[in-house]
Amino acid sequence: MSSDAPSKACCTIPPVVTDTDSYKPKGSYISFEHADKEKYAKDPITRAYVTGPTDTGKTIIVIFDIFGQGADLIAETVKAKVVMPDFFRDEPMDLKYYPPTTDEAKQKISEFFRVKGNFDDRLAELVDAAQAERNKGVAKVAAVGYCFGAKVTTLGNIKGAFDATAAIHPAFLAGSDGENIQAPIAVFPSKDENVEEYNKFVEAANKKPFASKNVFKRYETSMAGLLREQISRIPKT
Repeated sequence: MSSDAPSKACCTIPPVVTDTDSYKPKGSYISFEHADKEKYAKDPITRAYVTGPTDTGKTIIVIFDIFGQGADLIAETVKAKVVMPDFFRDEPMDLKYYPPTTDEAKQKISEFFRVKGNFDDRLAELVDAAQAERNKGVAKVAAVGYCFGAKVTTLGNIKGAFDATAAIHPAFLAGSDGENIQAPIAVFPSKDENVEEYNKFVEAANKKPFASKNVFKRYETSMAGLLREQISRIPKT
């Protein structure tokens, strides 16, 4: 998805693991507990997919694109615990409505972003998930976001909630966000993202005192959705 319009590639490229019938998840779903239980008492996230080692003192929280996304590859590559809360309450966007070429599809997309895809609500939950890990004594908490989720993780970085974040084929990429990040960041846009906004982001982020830990690469010949293998290049802290 580009910063100003849906990307066809983002909505049609299959996931890394396409044989879903034979694939065996390496983690499991567990009950999710909010750090602020009172705040989310009426509409809590009830479960999270957890994979990877739990004794490294490092946790990576994943927020997927609007269609859902996996986490096993991250845990295997980075050797860290990965927590993927069910932010959409098992109701991701139905792929059949993308690209939104009909009035019905446009209405469904609009409704999704008003409720399930509301940036403020998902950001608050992402920050809460990070705090829940810190409450367990985890020393380093990072976040990885894909497309829609990339915007949310970047906003979480701006909030100072993470030790590092990564944005994979980020939707709604804004150069001004680079001025406000608080921790190292990796950004991997495809050819479908706005290059002007990306360049502005890089320029601003590279003025930060932690600039040497940032990682940037634009995949000029790849479509959105093909960058999932870059999850291993989360900035080291």
